[in-house]
Amino acid sequence: MTPHLRAAARPDVAAAIAGRLLRHAARDLPETSGPGRDTPRYTVDWAGPVGADLPDERAVQAACGLMQVHGRATGGPLPLAVDYASGVAGVLAAQGVTALRVARARGLDLREVRTSVAQGALLAVGQYLAAATARDHSASPEPDAPHPPTAGPDALPTGGLATLETSDDARVEVETLDPLAWREFWARLGVAPALAGRGWLPFQQRFATAVCPLPDELRQAARRRTLAELRAATHHTGVSLLTVGSDPAPAVRPAAWCLTPGPAPFPRARGHQDTAVPGPRPAVPLSGAVLPLTGLRVVESTRRVQGPLAGHVLRMLGAAVVRIEPPGGDPMRWLPPLAGDCSARFSALNAGKPVVEADLTTAPGRDMVRALAAAADVFLHNWAPGKAARLGLDASDLLPDHPALVYAWASGFGDAFGDRPPPLGTDYLAQVHSGLAAAVRPADQPPAPSLMTLTDVLGGLVCAQGVLAALAAREATGRGSRVDSSLVSAAALVPRSAHRVRWTALDRPLRTADGDLYLGPEARACPEAVLRVVDGVGPMAAEDLAARFARRTTEEWTVRLAEAGLTATPVLTDLAALARDPAFRAAVAPPDPSTGHARPYAPWEFA
Repeated sequence: MTPHLRAAARPDVAAAIAGRLLRHAARDLPETSGPGRDTPRYTVDWAGPVGADLPDERAVQAACGLMQVHGRATGGPLPLAVDYASGVAGVLAAQGVTALRVARARGLDLREVRTSVAQGALLAVGQYLAAATARDHSASPEPDAPHPPTAGPDALPTGGLATLETSDDARVEVETLDPLAWREFWARLGVAPALAGRGWLPFQQRFATAVCPLPDELRQAARRRTLAELRAATHHTGVSLLTVGSDPAPAVRPAAWCLTPGPAPFPRARGHQDTAVPGPRPAVPLSGAVLPLTGLRVVESTRRVQGPLAGHVLRMLGAAVVRIEPPGGDPMRWLPPLAGDCSARFSALNAGKPVVEADLTTAPGRDMVRALAAAADVFLHNWAPGKAARLGLDASDLLPDHPALVYAWASGFGDAFGDRPPPLGTDYLAQVHSGLAAAVRPADQPPAPSLMTLTDVLGGLVCAQGVLAALAAREATGRGSRVDSSLVSAAALVPRSAHRVRWTALDRPLRTADGDLYLGPEARACPEAVLRVVDGVGPMAAEDLAARFARRTTEEWTVRLAEAGLTATPVLTDLAALARDPAFRAAVAPPDPSTGHARPYAPWEFA
């Protein structure tokens, strides 16, 4: 049995981000001592309900699947070179505290909240976990499937990033959601339509699979052209392009969200005797456990990841969330693998949300949205820039008649491009523009976005936190508001050093006789101690030291390191194993008849 070691270090990055977001939210509360102004108690630790010794960010990444998903495109598990899971946990902590403020102002007796970096990591891999555990055996296996079938001679190569290189040594990320624009872009680079078509499916599915096995002929075609030629091709076809720089610093540092108060307090509010401002509406009593947003109603018109995740978070906090989808349903419902009759990935973010179908291109469809928003506490969308105004469904259209409404828009770039048209507002372009694409990889690797949807997840969480801040302000002032957030504003939350980090072999997962192992912080900082564990003699290069781990199993090395007072974490390489691991029993729900896939439990415990 592995000796039990308990981590003593605190997740300071998570605490710092939580504090930053709570200070930002407090700016929108009145300068009074009324209900909702005080700060409820909160705790953030590393492991939370996970029964494992997780001493730092990297241990969490190893145990909870972040290394596995991030490393899929480059051949094996790899850490994110930023404290991403800690950043997610910091937002979760701020959400918990802000939700408690809303709950207490509405008369609910909830006083404290707990979350953890591990729960943040599990939430971040939730879609990938759902796909790995879906009961659809007809679909192709996930990239982490333990025994994939042997590829035929015409199969696409496994793995790979979507980043392209040009003949003048530029690295670029392109984006389009239009297959015709994709085909025309490659045609301008001299690629036959059939060959371009072979690349379309892996290019689109990279959002779901975290790999992009483009045909090598496409990469070669890009390498034969200059950056100027690629830019010309994107200009003529409507494809977005950004150059991938090596500077990890954010190009802009926007506020996490921007809250603009609505026109007037809502007339049904009661007044606080000590503040003389309109008071909160009481919570609707429900049977069973009461959550902070119990009795509140959210209407969302969202797609892909960022928007649905924001609604998912609000639902986990107790709100009733209704989705607006086009006639026939959101096409993402049928993205394989299926769990029953619905995409597992779609279900991971949208299960439990009733659906109202409405054609927004028609007047009756838009009237349906207005009617739903009129009865809601929150209206949330992540439409493209300008679409809300064209539909007559912008905040300026809805708030005057419904001043209690919290109107939230989750965008890609916000106002980061000023008066210039922004690129397509998707995850990977946001990683590039924010510097995150350079920050997530060490200096000895070319900069490139992670194909794990880092900013989509963080962007959805930040949007939800902005909504919570607006609800807290509404309970204190009686006024609804508009909340703007973006992928870029979320990416700016991720702390990073001024220069790209440099790693040794001990900073990467170590290959053992039966898997991968990641050394704890003490071992990484003290190669001499590791040398003694592996029975080394004299000075030894880190690469040679790492190679010795192939001689024993992961369990054997974990025991030997623990006996020397050093921690190490087995690297999860099969996400489906999370649902079977007793250590994750309190953090991950196994597949059940209603969803057909595993899912992380809600990442907060309220009391």
